[in-house]
Amino acid sequence: MKFFTKEVKIALVAIVGIVVLFYGLQFLKGLDLFSSDDAYYVAFDDVSGLSPSAPVYANGYRVGVVKEIVYDYQPGGKIIAVVGLDKQLRMPVGSHAVIDSDLLGNIKINLVLDGDPLHLIGKGDTIPGGAQQGLMGKVGEMMPAVERIVPKLDSIMTSLNLLLADPALRNVLHNVEGMTGNLNATSVELRALSARLNRDVPGLMTKADGVLTNTEQLTAHLSAVDVAATMAKVNQTLANVEQMTQRLNSNEGTLGLLMRDPTLYQNLNNTVAAADSLLIDLKAHPKRYVHFSVFGKKDK
Repeated sequence: MKFFTKEVKIALVAIVGIVVLFYGLQFLKGLDLFSSDDAYYVAFDDVSGLSPSAPVYANGYRVGVVKEIVYDYQPGGKIIAVVGLDKQLRMPVGSHAVIDSDLLGNIKINLVLDGDPLHLIGKGDTIPGGAQQGLMGKVGEMMPAVERIVPKLDSIMTSLNLLLADPALRNVLHNVEGMTGNLNATSVELRALSARLNRDVPGLMTKADGVLTNTEQLTAHLSAVDVAATMAKVNQTLANVEQMTQRLNSNEGTLGLLMRDPTLYQNLNNTVAAADSLLIDLKAHPKRYVHFSVFGKKDK
């Protein structure tokens, strides 16, 4: 009788299929079937979301996987996660593990390597664990503050709506538009003025240089004038004028006597009057003073 009958072959195929399915499922879970990782135990108070085959990271690098989670039913007992870590990993005494999640909700364990590097955690030892809040935890902590802010936001929005509905605001915006137009026009004028200044300033500077040159020449001429000699001449002239004034005020000289002696003034008047009478008589009887005779006869 043959051993490998049809029924035996079917049974062997089924067993091989079951084994392959089992190990395939373990592989899909992220478990290395032929690895020789060291087993460590991580004690947690809460493992919400953590499951076997969850990755284990150290400083952002994957160093192992969660193999099993064991719940201690004793009062005050911990939840133990059995993790397989790379044999080359060295964890100082004082390191701990935290459960973390990303934005997509994937749960992982992060190893925080800290403590004394001279003393390492041995294979099979227990590592203290905790839970990191993650993004959703932080959002949950912020919710009470957000709830307190919401009424204030509602009041602010109401005030803002009232402000936007105020006609004065529309008038202000209209005035701002007009001011903007005026500023644009002023800017155009300033640019034109700047262009004119750029064109005219060189000529003005040339004229200014000419004026400065003339001023320097005038200053040089003034510096060349002998001010002391000029003032001496002026003083001498003033002294002469003063001396002449003193003589006019005294009884010396003809002008002084004429100004102060009334007798001389009367004599001059009489002399002028006699001369005037003489001229009148000369004009009336010229023959009395001028004689012309052809035959020597004298006309009386």
